[in-house]
Amino acid sequence: MTLFEYAWIPEFFDRIKELKALAMKEEWDYKKHPSGKEPILVNYVKHTFSKLYEEKKVYEQGNYSVFNTGLVTPLQEEIFSLFQRNKRQSASQPWYFIGWKKQSDRDLMKFERLPECANYFDNASDLIYDTKLELRSNVNHIIEDNIDRFPSSFQEMDRYQLGILLEGTINDAKRRIRRNYKTAVPQYYKGKLQLLLPLCLTSKASADLALVVEKENNIYRASTCLTLDMAINNARLIAKPDDEWLKV
Repeated sequence: MTLFEYAWIPEFFDRIKELKALAMKEEWDYKKHPSGKEPILVNYVKHTFSKLYEEKKVYEQGNYSVFNTGLVTPLQEEIFSLFQRNKRQSASQPWYFIGWKKQSDRDLMKFERLPECANYFDNASDLIYDTKLELRSNVNHIIEDNIDRFPSSFQEMDRYQLGILLEGTINDAKRRIRRNYKTAVPQYYKGKLQLLLPLCLTSKASADLALVVEKENNIYRASTCLTLDMAINNARLIAKPDDEWLKV
């Protein structure tokens, strides 16, 4: 179930601006290609709803419905999304968006209890990269399938030379994780928990891409990479990244 199948939300992007203003301050635009339309927050709200609906955490009681956005106000009050039954007979969506509500809002007193936020992991250790495990990277596959995601100066580079450079960059990322475990940022994608590692191709000071790492049988496997804009969309579903390389 998608958010827009579930409810009619008039002037959706204005509602997104209202949520941004209510929530604790955070940058919701892309770093590499800013749009001015809070795309990270839009992606966050849409995917958070779908995950909550899957977990049966969208509570419906009488003529009202509510879900926990997972965001908080500057005073750490949880923020909820409130709906009422759609009164339009011809409407395809059964619910109508009322607004974003703080936990203390009287409108939420309609509910005997309020829903929890989405859960993306069962074992907290999965959020931390285990440096004792082997990392196997399919460098050729990463390059051939994702060359359009590389900085333009690398797209015309000899593939063998680019492969050597990429292997060295991956080794740099592993050393960086040993110094600071927060370098590996967890992401949620298509029902799977994965880790993102920074790939610094042009400068050691900043990442150009994010290497996607997935654990299989106590071995880490890497076979794809993401642009930083793609990576922050997936990572922000779980939490605001701590490490500077993926902060926006």
